[in-house]
Amino acid sequence: MRHGPFDLPDTGEHNMSLESATQAIRAKVGDDSGLNATLKFDMGADGVIVIDGASTPNTVSNTNTDTDCTVGITLDNLQAMLDGDLEPATGFMAGKLKVSGDMGVAMRLQRVI
Repeated sequence: MRHGPFDLPDTGEHNMSLESATQAIRAKVGDDSGLNATLKFDMGADGVIVIDGASTPNTVSNTNTDTDCTVGITLDNLQAMLDGDLEPATGFMAGKLKVSGDMGVAMRLQRVI
């Protein structure tokens, strides 16, 4: 089991690759997510997914850049969130994701994902 920079527990085996997670987020974000900010999912050694919701059209990439908000999460928990099995607010309260930076951006994440 590998822990990222936020030392989060994994929920199980990875069924989703970074590439497929990036594609899934790109499809959900679309051209204008309403995020109006930048947000990074940091999965430690598994990589990052950065949503630039401040520009139009919005972009999603795996380039590690500074963002308004960073969400530390395991790839398994990200998959659960994308599948609708883990609500962002519930994940935060359960310690399955950690937020640094602008908490308001993290709160808007629920509308996007």
